[in-house]
Amino acid sequence: MPNKNQYVAYLRVSTQKQGYSGLGLEAQREIIEKHLRDRKPIAEYVEVESGRHNDRPKLKEALELCRKTGANLIVAKMDRLSRNVAFTSQLLESDVEIVFCDFPQANKMMIHIVSAIAQYEAELTATRTRQALNAKKSRGFTLGNPEHLMDKHHEAIEASNETNRRKAHENPNNKRAVALLRSLVGQGLSLQKMADTLNEEGFQTSKGCKFKPVTVQRLIKRYHLRE
Repeated sequence: MPNKNQYVAYLRVSTQKQGYSGLGLEAQREIIEKHLRDRKPIAEYVEVESGRHNDRPKLKEALELCRKTGANLIVAKMDRLSRNVAFTSQLLESDVEIVFCDFPQANKMMIHIVSAIAQYEAELTATRTRQALNAKKSRGFTLGNPEHLMDKHHEAIEASNETNRRKAHENPNNKRAVALLRSLVGQGLSLQKMADTLNEEGFQTSKGCKFKPVTVQRLIKRYHLRE
């Protein structure tokens, strides 16, 4: 016989990384706790699996415990159970009562509709991701481990910065500005006064802007103009 006062909690995250970090799990637990108020689930099952996949060993264990104890299966959000319409339909037709915290008053027809929308959104997202990756690949981007790509991204940025520093150092106008700045530093002038002098003499930064105290300070540090 169903026991309306007993619940078995089922939580799902899509990736192993989320499982290790707890990302998403704590939010689901909090939603379930708020829904149950002063009651506690008799057990909790955590699944690390995509919502599009139907092979759910932890869900099977949770449902089996519900059948043995007469407890209800409680899920924080409907898409945590499944994003597959056929799979959701099969679960709804089983002998276990399922409670969705984000949709507690929904009947089976409404759940079927929402599940169909969730499946459509999941398929649409997957399609867009594939299209974006194919578009990047066709433009010559290297696809692979995101962490490796991030390392390459940082290396590219550092190489670009080094090229810009070298160009700035070899720029004749910058060399003349540094020569003047060296004498201004020797006079003990303030950063503002040195910036004003450089601007009055017609010098510009490598980006074509007027000198400011902060840019003067950077030049002094870069070229070791002050002991």
